[in-house]
Amino acid sequence: MDYLQENNAIDLKDINLLEEDGDSGTILDEEGIDKEDNEKHSEDVVSPCVGMYFDSVDDVKKFYKEYAIKSGFRTRIRTSRKDDDNQLCYFKLVCSREGKCVSSIPPEMKTLPTQRKQCPACITVVRREDKWMISNVVHEHNHDVSPSKSRLIRGNRKLNMQAKRTLDINDEAGVRIHKSFLSLVCDAGGFENLHFVERDARNYIGQQRRALGKEGDGQALLNHFSSMRELNKDFFFEIDVDVDNRITNIFWADGRSRAACADFGDIVSFDTTYLTNKYDMPFAPFVGVNHHGQSILLGCELICAEDTCMSTTQRSERMNAFFDGFINSTTTLQQFVVQYDNALRSKAEKECKSDFASANTTLPCGSQSFIERQFQDEYTDAKFGEV
Repeated sequence: MDYLQENNAIDLKDINLLEEDGDSGTILDEEGIDKEDNEKHSEDVVSPCVGMYFDSVDDVKKFYKEYAIKSGFRTRIRTSRKDDDNQLCYFKLVCSREGKCVSSIPPEMKTLPTQRKQCPACITVVRREDKWMISNVVHEHNHDVSPSKSRLIRGNRKLNMQAKRTLDINDEAGVRIHKSFLSLVCDAGGFENLHFVERDARNYIGQQRRALGKEGDGQALLNHFSSMRELNKDFFFEIDVDVDNRITNIFWADGRSRAACADFGDIVSFDTTYLTNKYDMPFAPFVGVNHHGQSILLGCELICAEDTCMSTTQRSERMNAFFDGFINSTTTLQQFVVQYDNALRSKAEKECKSDFASANTTLPCGSQSFIERQFQDEYTDAKFGEV
């Protein structure tokens, strides 16, 4: 951006900044800006003035938008005009509260508020050869503006890459969006330091989830399984479809589950009474018991409800309760598999901690029996405690 007049340059020190003088209390300056609030924001605010030159239209828009954000309002294009060569030669940027609301609904029946208040604040920009010059400026607003609340204006809100990354990771881990947003608030040091609100976080996660399933939930699931098998050759999956190419049954087991089945597959519980997802496909985990007496996952299946044979055990009920923290009846197929993987990792970590505790502690024998000491050497603490 060039601050040049046609003949003379305008030095930054010659550009008038927003008024900063004011007494205690809420006092509005001539532009309708809260002076006490504005004092914290006006030091680096360069006000638009007649004679400013810019290299491009985008430079003008960027400058006025930054000025608006720091001053506490939002901008939009009001009018524009092209010359005889069909090239843009004039445009006008205004406060978003410019204009008058015209509606066929009687005022007494209106329930939604309007932003329009015929605010006069604006800048007019014209083309001068290969530059763009501000030819007219109106600073005054006919409504209150607050720089500290500018972050709440929809057009001024934006998620940065760090926030998006945090939301993506937390969503994959099953963290609720509200808690993810509060973690971002804490990391930023308060709501006032964020440039977006919780609704923006929810909209972003919604867009990401829809993007995952844009090819169809079934296709997204197939793509996910294929990528998992590329990462681990021991990953196994099988998908059955009907004559209309609709998914009827899905089975999968990762390398960890298959290895666990070889060690602890003597007794397997198969339960089909757990939740029914939005496709009416009951979740049927294959459950075994490890050397700590803990329930472990040996595989998983989503099956057609018409083919379901209902059965349940106390151990399966405990496993189902464990999954309640990861999945629910509104979970999509692709999200379901991701959260299942998270549940597997959580189970594996619990087993790892139990292995560590058993290897570094010893339960004392209750007698001098040689057989009991053999059990003490061979069994984990959890199983030895049951002897």
